[in-house]
Amino acid sequence: MTDAVILETRALTKEFKGFVAVSQVNLKVQRGSIHALIGPNGAGKTTCFNLLTKFLTPTSGQILFDGHDITAETPAHIARRGVIRSFQISSVFPHLTVLENVRVALQRHLGSSFQFWRSERSLDSLNDKAMALLAQVDLDKYAALTAVELSYGRKRALEIATTLAMEPKLMLLDEPTQGMGLEDVDRIKQLIKKVAASRTVLMVEHNMSVVASIADTITVLQRGATLAEGPYEQVSKNPAVIEAYMGSANTELKGAH
Repeated sequence: MTDAVILETRALTKEFKGFVAVSQVNLKVQRGSIHALIGPNGAGKTTCFNLLTKFLTPTSGQILFDGHDITAETPAHIARRGVIRSFQISSVFPHLTVLENVRVALQRHLGSSFQFWRSERSLDSLNDKAMALLAQVDLDKYAALTAVELSYGRKRALEIATTLAMEPKLMLLDEPTQGMGLEDVDRIKQLIKKVAASRTVLMVEHNMSVVASIADTITVLQRGATLAEGPYEQVSKNPAVIEAYMGSANTELKGAH
């Protein structure tokens, strides 16, 4: 495994009672890149994410991160190594302020997340860092609002800020633009490009225009196996990929140039 590769899977496989959800996937994610995992519904993308973060245990195969075999490690160990996942459904605390949400994530990173009896003042030292993270995702002016008052797109931006608070080396983004209008999609797309400038991003994403405009490398899964891999220009012209998407998704694939 070269220094250029931050994450690698070797013949990664997951079976559920005879059904092969992920089959012999060999993935190489380059350090400092945006790598997209795409494919039709049921292709195994989310299962693959669950294997990488150890929410599921592989049936066979290996996962290597930063040169270490992490196949047998717990989710907590993997998170401590810097593999941090942002979930498909927005997972912020709705009745805490935007600032407090990021502060909770910073506490978690400091290992003090369960010390709820500490005085409010003792957490003030985290405010500057929390505000700096909010500025990174253009939410600093919303710091005093409760999270429930944010638009859906800004909630996802807040979720990215809380993910950044965990100091990820590799950010796993699960459908970051799902359910968004065009304006929010564009905001999150620009945000992903911005945060990827100093770290690696692996994302599952359905929106082909997002993938086409920001992903350096795309891996296409079909029925749990790798169908194609490469830059968007190459993958979008692959006959097997076009056939796999068919119908409306195929139109999306062509329309994303």
